[in-house]
This record gives sequence, structure tokens and C-alpha cells, in this order.
Amino acid sequence: MTRTSAFLLTSLLACAAHADAPKLQPLPDIPPPPGVVDPALEPQITIRQHGGERVEEFRIRGHLYMIRVTPPHGHPYYLIDQRGDGAMHRFDELSPNFQVPMWVITEF
Repeated sequence: MTRTSAFLLTSLLACAAHADAPKLQPLPDIPPPPGVVDPALEPQITIRQHGGERVEEFRIRGHLYMIRVTPPHGHPYYLIDQRGDGAMHRFDELSPNFQVPMWVITEF
């Protein structure tokens, strides 16, 4: 068998294999995994400067629940609305007994 005939035979076999290849379809979009947090429940953080202090206000759906104040010299402290009544209580650090504010989302 000559080189030319071997080349032609190989080319024909490659074309035949290529013609039998299945047509590929694009995959559908992957749905988000279960338990993904609603973006409306993500906290909105407003950062302001008062003099040398940095004040970060944390809100969920417009309700202010925590303020973090970082003075120019010293450690930051937190003002937290524990009951949802607008009364802020000061915490100098987020200790293990720190309680996150909670609200009623749905009643049946």
C-alpha cells in the first residue's frame, strides 16, 4: 500500500467517523441551589464619616438594627436594637452571648 492510498483511506475513515457524531445541544441554565438567601433580606450598609469616626448603619428592609462605630483611636463598638423598638444598646465587642435581632416574618 502506498502512502497516498493510506492517506486517502485514513481521511475517508476520519470523515465517516465525523459524519456519525451526534449533534450536541446546549445545556439548560442551572437553577440556584436550595436555601439561597433572598436578596431583599441582605443587609443594606450605609457608611458615613462623623469627624474622625466611621459610622456603619445596617438595615434590613429599611429597618435600622445595628450601628458599628469605629473611632479614630481605639476599638469599634456596636449599638444594637435587640427588641426592634428603636432603643439601641451598646456592646464593646460581639461576645459569645450576643443576640441577633429577630422579627416576625410570617404569621399563620
